[in-house]
Amino acid sequence: MHLDPTTLLIVSSVTTLLVGTLFLLSWRQAPSSRALAIWGAAHIVGAFGSTGLALRGQIPDLLSIGVANAVVLAAYGLIWSGVRSFEGRPTRAGLALAGALIWCVLCFVPAFYESIEARIIYASAAATLYCGDAAAEFWRGHRERLASRGAAATLLGLHALFYLVRIPSTLLAPPRPGLNPLTSPWVAILCFVTLMFSIASAFTFMALVKERAEREQRAAASTDPLTGIPNRRAFASAAEAALATNQHAALLLFDLDRFKAVNDVHGHAVGDAVLIGFCVMAGSLLPGEAMLGRLGGEEFACLLPDVSPAEALARAEELRRTFSGLSVPELPTLRVSVSIGIAQARHGADFEALMRLADAALYAAKHQGRDRVAVAA
Repeated sequence: MHLDPTTLLIVSSVTTLLVGTLFLLSWRQAPSSRALAIWGAAHIVGAFGSTGLALRGQIPDLLSIGVANAVVLAAYGLIWSGVRSFEGRPTRAGLALAGALIWCVLCFVPAFYESIEARIIYASAAATLYCGDAAAEFWRGHRERLASRGAAATLLGLHALFYLVRIPSTLLAPPRPGLNPLTSPWVAILCFVTLMFSIASAFTFMALVKERAEREQRAAASTDPLTGIPNRRAFASAAEAALATNQHAALLLFDLDRFKAVNDVHGHAVGDAVLIGFCVMAGSLLPGEAMLGRLGGEEFACLLPDVSPAEALARAEELRRTFSGLSVPELPTLRVSVSIGIAQARHGADFEALMRLADAALYAAKHQGRDRVAVAA
């Protein structure tokens, strides 16, 4: 079956235009994701470039060769820029358009403009660089675990490889002079690859944006908005899992002493700062495997896996002494302290039962005068 390259170019242009429109519609629904807007613009620009290539012989060569290829290269630069935007990096508009601008300058050089091999090699090299670096950008962000990240990096990497292979192929088998470039088998292959790339990029790039949004929603649902540490539900879930796998653990409950008075005397802004300061201090003193969470108000909890009773008591005393020693020169009358209750657990201990024991110890610490540590029997 023979596929007319011009028809394939038109089909590819229409498909790319539809994909670009879909990106822009998705961006309207999620305006915070600027990458969607850039990818949408890239595909729409690419669609116009492909249309110009399809009209080779029907419009002046200046448009079908010079302008159309520059527009296609600009589209690849925008795709690269969109990937950088998704990864939270500067979009670098100058570099995104550099490939197209250099193409335009080279087209004023007769030796370049009259050599189809030189034009193919340059355009392929520019597309290889944009797609290859975009794939690398996705790979650099692999610490953010998104299911479609690998697929997106692979898609861009394969597209870069296709253009890279086209360079030695052009050198080994240059197009025959005098023939219409649209009759080359490479054009049909290029149209098919571009068509598949447009469709696949729509699925993978939009999936990435959706996965990130879902990840952020899950994080927001499990994080205390003021202090940035896990909230009660998230802490309980993590603590239950840790208790099931650790032989020994200690649960520490914290209650900031006379916190209502801090709010009443100094204001809620200072009260919020005290809560945040406690979390920062605890995070710097506790071991890396410790789990800290906010139960609500001025109450916090910490699970220390694989610690002895003596070590748990030492950690609690260090936290108590450090917090009570905090001072703010601008607020000389501000005094802060914390009461701590400790409950020791063995493997398979029930979290709720451990909470009740630690809460009883905390009550004892408060009852004995605050600013002290009490250990459950």
